[in-house]
Amino acid sequence: MNNPVPDPPSQATHRRITAILQQANADLLQVINSQPKEPPLLRALKETAARPGNLRDGRHRSLFDVKAGINAETTLNHVSLLLRCAEEVSDEITEQGSGIERGLIWSMVHSVEMARALVEALLEGSQPACTQA
Repeated sequence: MNNPVPDPPSQATHRRITAILQQANADLLQVINSQPKEPPLLRALKETAARPGNLRDGRHRSLFDVKAGINAETTLNHVSLLLRCAEEVSDEITEQGSGIERGLIWSMVHSVEMARALVEALLEGSQPACTQA
């Protein structure tokens, strides 16, 4: 019989996803901790400019804003983590193929939008002051 309500993910699936995300966090921390304190590229990049995100509420207020003054290393670390999360979510969509797809797709899109906002803010912050609006 067709069940109109999808079964929740099993405990084994939940444990597997948790283990994957914990390993991703550990890998990211290992890379961050193994980097020199001030890599040459990051010294050349400027801090982020303030930038509203694209996601809006019913009153057209931004639900996610990039703050001014975030350094390049912190910004790129967040981008890396957000993109890793988007990758994991897309993997789950492929594997699961069930009724939870809508929520997973929304989560993936949201993560990608936040990553793009961070990258664009970093790029805007690196432009000469006379060209910034």
